[in-house]
Amino acid sequence: MTLHSLQRRAASGNEGFTLIELMVALLVLTIVSGTVLKGVMDMSALHNTIMNRTDMHSGVRNATQLLSQEVGQAGRIALPAAVTLTAPTVVGATLATVSSATDMFVGERLLLDTGANSETVTVTAIAANVLTTTAMDSAHAAGVPISVTGGFAAGVVPAGGNGSTATKLKIFGDIDGNGRMVYVEYWCDIASGRLYRNSMPFNAGAKQAYTVDMVLIDNILANPGGTPCFTYQTQSAGGVTYVIDVAITLTVRTQNRDANTRDFQTESKALLNVSPRNVFNVWQMAGLGNSNRVQPMPASVAALLP
Repeated sequence: MTLHSLQRRAASGNEGFTLIELMVALLVLTIVSGTVLKGVMDMSALHNTIMNRTDMHSGVRNATQLLSQEVGQAGRIALPAAVTLTAPTVVGATLATVSSATDMFVGERLLLDTGANSETVTVTAIAANVLTTTAMDSAHAAGVPISVTGGFAAGVVPAGGNGSTATKLKIFGDIDGNGRMVYVEYWCDIASGRLYRNSMPFNAGAKQAYTVDMVLIDNILANPGGTPCFTYQTQSAGGVTYVIDVAITLTVRTQNRDANTRDFQTESKALLNVSPRNVFNVWQMAGLGNSNRVQPMPASVAALLP
């Protein structure tokens, strides 16, 4: 092989890409990069869609679980602490001095003493720790326990007058199970797209105004077919109406539009048979003719209803 041939081969080995080869390489690189980028963007959009729907599911699930729990507790009556008689009473007495009258109310039925000596009296007036009651059938020693039994007939306030409605659920009792009775109002405000929960002591002097911190869910919608947010099943006993089941239906939409469809996702959740067990129990007792365990609505609660 001649020296000229070797030089020519060496020169050809150092040649670069042609313009056409460079354009083809750039085209392939662009296609690959675009495919990868589209995959990443699709994954990001799918993630946003899933998170959007998950937030919606989580919000409505938490709200309906709370509603179910509190409706189940509605009508429960309780005293915040153990109460005893601090002075003895005699047969026919109408005054009882107690260790604490906190959260007691006029009309409340109290169980005095235990065993064969126990009896139920009705509170007719309260002055500090001195109760005026219906006449006692037995004498009671100082130190005997005083308790409350049964439940509120209107623990879920029946419809009519200032009662519960299709958009406002009104309940009261020891809702939190801590011995302190409260009045709770749920408001399904379709106009503003919000579900509110307004809770206050059962003997509050006035109803507190609705504020943004009471919002349980944003973005609620009217239910399909005009289904009410709250529907009530009632029974009567002794001329008293008892709400023994509450149906709850909520329709919500996502906070943001779906990245693919550019529309909001919606969901309707229904709880069809939420039973306020305390109300149900006193309804059954009233049906058997036992009214000593049926507690009336406190006047303070009636004042909070309007």
